[in-house]
Amino acid sequence: MKSGFVGRNRELSLLDRTWETDKAALVVLYGRRRVGKTRLLTHWIKRHEADGFYWMAEATSALDQLRSFSQAVDNFADPETQAPLDFTYANWEQALRQVALMSRGKRMAIFIDEVTYLMAVNPDFIAVLQKAWDQWLSDSDVVLALSGSQMSLMQKQLLSYQAPLYGRSTAQINLPPLPFGVSRSYFPEYSAADRIAIYAIWGGVPAYWERLNPSLTVMENLQIQLEPSNTWMLDEPRILLQDFLTDLYNYVGIMRAMAQGHETLSDISNRAGLSGGPASKYLSILRDTGFVERRVPVTERSTDSRRGRYFVTDPYLRFYYRFLAAYQSKLAMGQQQQMLLNIDQHLPAFIKANTWQELCREWLLLASAQDEIPVPVEEVGSDWKRSFTIDVVGISEEDRSLVLGCCLWNDKPVGLAPMVELVKRTSAIIPKGEDDWQVYFVGFAAGGWTETAVAEADSVIVDDKAARARRKWHAAGVRLVDLAQIDEDLARWSDSSLSI
Repeated sequence: MKSGFVGRNRELSLLDRTWETDKAALVVLYGRRRVGKTRLLTHWIKRHEADGFYWMAEATSALDQLRSFSQAVDNFADPETQAPLDFTYANWEQALRQVALMSRGKRMAIFIDEVTYLMAVNPDFIAVLQKAWDQWLSDSDVVLALSGSQMSLMQKQLLSYQAPLYGRSTAQINLPPLPFGVSRSYFPEYSAADRIAIYAIWGGVPAYWERLNPSLTVMENLQIQLEPSNTWMLDEPRILLQDFLTDLYNYVGIMRAMAQGHETLSDISNRAGLSGGPASKYLSILRDTGFVERRVPVTERSTDSRRGRYFVTDPYLRFYYRFLAAYQSKLAMGQQQQMLLNIDQHLPAFIKANTWQELCREWLLLASAQDEIPVPVEEVGSDWKRSFTIDVVGISEEDRSLVLGCCLWNDKPVGLAPMVELVKRTSAIIPKGEDDWQVYFVGFAAGGWTETAVAEADSVIVDDKAARARRKWHAAGVRLVDLAQIDEDLARWSDSSLSI
């Protein structure tokens, strides 16, 4: 179990640049629970201990919160003398004015974590902070960062157009999970395939990674995390969703339907036992959480396309509702074996349909940014018709260029048959009424390609006379990649690497 700080170079650089401006700055840091907001703030402040302090609000009374913050301010102002336990400023206005006075002529960072606890017991806190910012803090030399995990409250009180502090923040950081590329530094003991399995189960959430023991297999770690005395994996979905929702019942049914592979509104509503209208409403609310998204074929010009499909985007929620939700009673009794056998049997297909395709799309987007492919790409997704789906599609409408890819989660090298099929379907993907597109083909096979496939790869775009005869497109080349290459490239291209 690793405790070192990894990644977040982009966010650390943003905080550094904000610090170096020598102007008052208000930073809002938000993101899903356990994504690493506290670690980011504490890691940065440790490098500036003489210049500021970190304070975390607690789920306690308003008076306790004010007293705790007051003592943190006083102890920073005079570190040689500990503030009396009963010391407190009279109110938040006075405490914040003291911060402004202290930071005049001295660069100072104040990081307030879990600010939503303050909002919960003191609804006027943000209004008081707005007044303090407008009157004193904005003219001081302070960097004030506010962080919180209750996303709905953060959005309403700090980020929305109607929020009291709207327009005052210098930077807003929506902290995402760590990218897969970081896993190579965090889990050097695991193979790339094992790290993809970890990512398929726990995503890029640092707090989840810290619970894993690299000396054990992925399945052994999963078994330990699901023991009756270790209930966090079963509690986590409810905690995550309750930040946005109150009545979870119908939402849970919809999440389970999507995690089990139902993607269209009609399929989801039928599986969840709902009519289309309510199901559409629930899906709209779930999309607001960021855990669900509606996708349209990447070649569609309208986001309102009737061919839209719905997906669970959070890896852990997707894994939980696919594999764990139905076994809660048995898990509570310590009966894990049937569930673990089910996971072991179906995890490869789950990885192929979800994590592997997502990583291949990420590779394509980054490869384009790194000029590693010969055609430009502005957007990456997938495309589908009634009879088939193209796993990876990149497009640049301005340059009339497409990248088409197939994703195989295989153990042994494969031949060119999947690529031949991909090329045959190309004409059906070209936007209607247009021609003269340049198309680049990429085959993503985890287990690699046969020597014959590598030697004859170019033949798939030369011999497909039927597709070429349509003259809607011409081939820009073909490339075959495997898991080792994807792993190497994503680690190399990721903006995140070991930071200490």
